[in-house]
Amino acid sequence: MEVVNQLVAGGQFRIVKEPLGFIKILEWLFSIFAFATCGSYSGEFTMSIECSNKTESKPNVKVDFEYPFKLHQEYFDFPTCRGSTSKVFLVGDYSSSAEFFVTVAVFAFLYSLGALVTYIFLQTKYRENNKGPMIDCIVTAVFAFLWLVSSSAWAKGLSDIKLATDPELIKDQIPACLVPENKCQEVRDPVTSGLNTSVAFGFLNCIIWLGNLWFVFKETGWTAPFMKYPPPAQEKQPAPDSYSQSQGQGQGQGQGYGQQDTYAQQGGYQPDYYGQQPEYNQQGYSQGTYSQQGVPTSFSNQM
Repeated sequence: MEVVNQLVAGGQFRIVKEPLGFIKILEWLFSIFAFATCGSYSGEFTMSIECSNKTESKPNVKVDFEYPFKLHQEYFDFPTCRGSTSKVFLVGDYSSSAEFFVTVAVFAFLYSLGALVTYIFLQTKYRENNKGPMIDCIVTAVFAFLWLVSSSAWAKGLSDIKLATDPELIKDQIPACLVPENKCQEVRDPVTSGLNTSVAFGFLNCIIWLGNLWFVFKETGWTAPFMKYPPPAQEKQPAPDSYSQSQGQGQGQGQGYGQQDTYAQQGGYQPDYYGQQPEYNQQGYSQGTYSQQGVPTSFSNQM
């Protein structure tokens, strides 16, 4: 119990809650159901014959058959209505499809159990060099294909078994039933619901293994070269504030005026004339920039 608690505390059984481990448990369980419902089957049907001589009539003739359904080896004693009995054999050998189906189910059960133990206790070894997921993916694909083939073959074999064990058709194989004075009829048909269930479990296993193939395939890393990752998000540059813009414009204008001053020093126009304003006094124009040029400062000087 302490070991189990340590494993749970260490997260060893966390894989069981993930799709990869959970589906593997389903594969293990449904594989058991598949080979159990088919491999352990045994059935029978009952017929009756009423001879013209009532003393030779036999109301209940039971016919047994079972897995692996080698019906040509199954026989039953049937009265001839002539004071004796004869052996009547069933027709057909359907062991190949039945045994193939059970074999696939047994090996699938063993592999799913081994893979589940590997997931839980050997997770590091499983992912080493990525070999474990690759082998698991290939084996899972093979089993999915085998489940499809074996289930289809077993479904066809079961259909033939139902025909071979149909009392209405077996009557044609009994010589006493071909005599008009005798009357043969079926009493009970064989119950094949268990075999129908085995076919259903077979195709269900095929679906489960196909579904698990995708989860195992993602563990291999084979999809990495085909995945497109979104480009990294670019950092948005902060917009300059109004103060920075005005300061930049002021610097630009200052540079422009500086160029004009340099041009003025070289003999060009004098921007100071435009930068200075004349001063006014009580007599009119006062001394300003124009006085420096020799221009009268007031109208009284002209008089």
